[in-house]
Amino acid sequence: MMGTSGIFTTALVFGLSAGLSPGPLMTLVITETLKQGVPAGLRIAVAPLLTDAPIIIGSLFLLATFAHAMTFVGIVALLGGCYIAWMGVQNIQFRGVASTTAGRRSSPLRTGIIANLLNPNPYVFWLTVGSPLIFKAARSGILSAALFLALFYGCLVGSKILVAVVVGRSRRFLHSRPYIWIIRTLGVLLLIFAGLFLKEGWRYLGSP
Repeated sequence: MMGTSGIFTTALVFGLSAGLSPGPLMTLVITETLKQGVPAGLRIAVAPLLTDAPIIIGSLFLLATFAHAMTFVGIVALLGGCYIAWMGVQNIQFRGVASTTAGRRSSPLRTGIIANLLNPNPYVFWLTVGSPLIFKAARSGILSAALFLALFYGCLVGSKILVAVVVGRSRRFLHSRPYIWIIRTLGVLLLIFAGLFLKEGWRYLGSP
């Protein structure tokens, strides 16, 4: 059973990792901030709040439908572990973000929504990692699941907003040692979570 401290730690690590790690949305946050200013970067940063709800609901429905199929749950856990491990390795190898101001101007919020809907990472994360964590948190009550989501998106969106504000003031932040080591530390934590997911996946596959 996932206690309150476990919910907090898990949401914090995954939310910060998703918010600070390189990816399509982070690239847009940076480029739009450099092209159009901090307000444009902020509008990109909040895009997940507008696009992820259908993804989460669909993933929860699919996982709930096969909740009693131990083989399916085990495979999902193993895929989640592999995905988290891949994220962790990418973070550990991180050396800084390249910045660019090239490209035409467009609506930042619309750009962020389209980019997030077409980005496979949210679909993979919520199907293999996020939804199982929500179900675990829900065993302690609906409020626990709500707390997990609130902390996760608070960290995800909040960290992207922070990046937009800092990049708007100094482009050198993208290559600063503190930023690089924050990402790498999150990578190590992700590898630990990956091991837990892989262990749980093998346990489900070994169930009669």
